Amino acid sequence: GTTGTKVMVFDHEVGVRARAYAEHRQIYPQPGWVEHDPAELWQTTHRLCEEALSQAGIAAADVVAIGITNQRETVVVWDRATGEPAGNAIVWQDRRTADQCDELKASGLDELVRAKTGLVIDPYFSATKLRWFLDHNEGARERARQGELAFGTVDSWLVWKLTGGTRHLTDYSNASRTMLYNIVSLEWDAELLDLFDIPREMLPSVEPSSAVYGLTYPDAFFGATVPIAGIAGDQQAALFGQTCFEPGQAKNTYGTGSFVLLHTGEKPAFNTGGMLSTIAWRIRDEPVEYALEGAVFITGAAIQWLRDGLGIIEDAAETEALAASLTGNDDVYFVPALAGLGAPHWDPFARGCVIGLTRGTTRAHFVRAALESICYQSKDVIDAMERASGVRLREVRVDGGAVANGFLMQFQADILGVPVDVPSITETTSLGAAYLAGLAVGFWENRVELAEKWKLDRRYEPAMSVDERNRLHGRWRRAVDLAKGWAREPVD
Repeated sequence: GTTGTKVMVFDHEVGVRARAYAEHRQIYPQPGWVEHDPAELWQTTHRLCEEALSQAGIAAADVVAIGITNQRETVVVWDRATGEPAGNAIVWQDRRTADQCDELKASGLDELVRAKTGLVIDPYFSATKLRWFLDHNEGARERARQGELAFGTVDSWLVWKLTGGTRHLTDYSNASRTMLYNIVSLEWDAELLDLFDIPREMLPSVEPSSAVYGLTYPDAFFGATVPIAGIAGDQQAALFGQTCFEPGQAKNTYGTGSFVLLHTGEKPAFNTGGMLSTIAWRIRDEPVEYALEGAVFITGAAIQWLRDGLGIIEDAAETEALAASLTGNDDVYFVPALAGLGAPHWDPFARGCVIGLTRGTTRAHFVRAALESICYQSKDVIDAMERASGVRLREVRVDGGAVANGFLMQFQADILGVPVDVPSITETTSLGAAYLAGLAVGFWENRVELAEKWKLDRRYEPAMSVDERNRLHGRWRRAVDLAKGWAREPVD
């Protein structure tokens, strides 16, 4: 994940046998820059695997398969000979290439990129980050052309380390987030590689999301050789874990950001109205399946900022009671554009703002505004998604840590005007990776068996009037307009 790593052990009945978690460092070299240490990501993952196995009371050799799900778009470059990182990972939230993206858009390349990748030109994706890395590390591009450097998203890095440097690969879902992969022809796109000056020699092979890629190297996995058999980007894994296998089914994951995915079938949708068209997964040799995605950059991270940046809460669990202590938001709105705005606005120059402050504003108002902002942003995305697809969602399946917050879930149902369903297992990102790996080795037979395992824990029904919903959302939209474009250089 973006702020931490989690290792889980599931049994055949989807019982959670172990759960180990640890946060990792967030490195901010400059405003708008976000980095991770790849060595720390690997060391933390390895340590947590050991902790989870101990907690489950099993040996490494008892594991039938390993699935990996990861923060997407984050760029990792490493030395093939030594297996050491060539520098810090540049995280998906990083905005350092915003000006470069502006130049590409000014050159009229938007439609070319969208037609090939289903994405918009934005610093969010891997291509401009990788180009920046090669431009700013002397000799890196030539070393990459010579096959000395490897690029991958975090899944590729972990597979490389787990297999002792014998496999360099990614899956279709992660490849589709790089802005270098053609989601129609299903190949690294030569025109885009030329455009970004990315050597093909440093790219991973692209494999199905559910397949046996290789075995763990004994020294890397406690003496055992275990099949690595499932990979998916975190949001696609959550869609799979929510068993949204049919076109028209949707999920919303609340994590560092929030991500709504709508399954669209075996053909990509390109008339997306600010949404992204992305590969959902490929199961073995079955056809590739696609999704429409709305990516909101900062949701859970806004609560983390209230805790770590402002110090107005000590724990995220406090927020439910604080928000509920108010009868309304008293016209206080927080637009958490701390890393720009994602879908449907796509403004890397937007910055966070709080509007509506008065002498009577308290920390409870900040907390409530932060929680409400999560729901408003999800509504912006779902409204755009419905317009683009012509499908009116009847319900939304939700997951992620924030689903434990009853205030948030009820407000989400109220502002959407549709039921919000919380499953009995909310760790659906991890579960999706487990499902993909288990399918590949026959631990589970097929998707029908998996769909039967989805169970509803709680349904939140909308209770807000249409007029109140429209009033609140209208004020939110006005606040968003105030946040847009703030970081652009002023024009004299």
